[in-house]
Amino acid sequence: MEPNVRVRFAPSPTGPLHIGGVRTALYNYLFTKKHNGTFILRIEDTDQTRYVANAEQYIIDALNWCKIPFDEGPGKEGGFGPYRQSERKNLYKKYADILLEKGWAYYAFDTAEQLDAHRKGHEAEGKTFIYNWHNREKGRLVNSLVLTDDEVQKRINSGENFVIRFKNPQDETLILEDEIRGTIKIDTNSLDDKILFKSDGMPTYHLANIVDDHLMEISHVIRGEEWLPSLPLHNLLYKAFGWDCPKFAHLPLILKPVGKGKLSKRDGDKLGFPVFPLEYTNEETGDVSRGYKEDGYFADAFINMLAFLGWNPGTEQELFSLEELIKEFDLKRVSKSGAKFNPDKTKWFQQQYMQTKSDAELTKLYIPILEEKNISKEKIYVEKVISLIKERAVFIEDFWGLSSFFFEAPTEYDAKNVKKNWKEGTPELMQELIAVINNIEDFSSENTESKIKAWITEKEIGFGKVMQPLRLSLVGKLAGPHLFDIIAMIGKQETVARLNNSIEKL
Repeated sequence: MEPNVRVRFAPSPTGPLHIGGVRTALYNYLFTKKHNGTFILRIEDTDQTRYVANAEQYIIDALNWCKIPFDEGPGKEGGFGPYRQSERKNLYKKYADILLEKGWAYYAFDTAEQLDAHRKGHEAEGKTFIYNWHNREKGRLVNSLVLTDDEVQKRINSGENFVIRFKNPQDETLILEDEIRGTIKIDTNSLDDKILFKSDGMPTYHLANIVDDHLMEISHVIRGEEWLPSLPLHNLLYKAFGWDCPKFAHLPLILKPVGKGKLSKRDGDKLGFPVFPLEYTNEETGDVSRGYKEDGYFADAFINMLAFLGWNPGTEQELFSLEELIKEFDLKRVSKSGAKFNPDKTKWFQQQYMQTKSDAELTKLYIPILEEKNISKEKIYVEKVISLIKERAVFIEDFWGLSSFFFEAPTEYDAKNVKKNWKEGTPELMQELIAVINNIEDFSSENTESKIKAWITEKEIGFGKVMQPLRLSLVGKLAGPHLFDIIAMIGKQETVARLNNSIEKL
């Protein structure tokens, strides 16, 4: 019988949540929900020097906006809390002591200056200093492997700084399994003895991470590939404690648009796109970083885009609802190689989702923009406008530029198009057109089009001589949806008023 699927997203609250972190959370969420499991948020705040006060709330707000909320975490107790590592720090010393007792760890008293001297000495000989089996017991390093128990206790009692290091086994080959990358072989002689616990009473990431994953009964660890070098240590820690190891999956990096290097905030600033889900204000500097939400992206478009940065469904389908993503998601279809970020593709997803939204839904988003401009129109009118212009829009903010003429008469006319299409004789032709329009009773789009085109045919003049000046008069430029839809929407009185206005001004 398969164990309960429990996965965790474990960010550090050191600043805003990068879209790489959001994608990690998304893949964890999709995997969990597909297997009817539990999605846990754990805040890994052991590094208090980099802690940012508003970062935790930002992470929670970002997950909620993305519609991938956690089942357990801060404020959602599930019997495995606390969910902040800083509130669990009393747990970790016990487990560090267990490793010491079992011989899987040792005290090290080397000062930063001593270690720096060792590094420089190795560099002078063209070598790299690694604290491990090669030198840990030769007497040049100061640790409990070479000191007597009394000497160790005396140093600790005197308040001397120490760390607890993991004791990697010598001359072994680790056979590790990754759900995405397959079998990985590691020579333990190449591993350095990582620090697990510091003398300030705080664990390092490695110890806290493993202890918390075990105590929270995490079944699958799905994380970024930057943690792949830590996999041997984490695997050995499970072995040292005698615990069952969860399954691991390491996700590929999200790469810069040029395809080389990890995507960063600097790339977004340089190329003009956000790298955070929500806008973020640095409380210390006041600097504001752009967010996808505030830039006008729909959450479902953003999530759909993120899902494809490293995963594919194996079909031609690109648009997926969250429910469809849950159904189709499979770690076996996650790529091993990095995924190049494409800002234009992100906008494509946004535009596709614009078309899937109902006119009523978009109207709710557009009305506040109209109200800011002191424009009040019936919802049914605004819905009709949106139905005519939304296929050209990427963002809600585009609506005004695409539809202002439905609400206000143009005050300016495109000079280039005026020069090309407003000729000698055009004013007289527009006066005749006004007379035709005034005689039309049924002002529907279809009937108005039929009447005006019949008049143009009867006069035996080119359609462009009438239609282009007419559009200029109504819109101010040669743009917009079907001309007779515009005429039907603004009505006979407004159509005539705009024609008179253009005759007077042009």
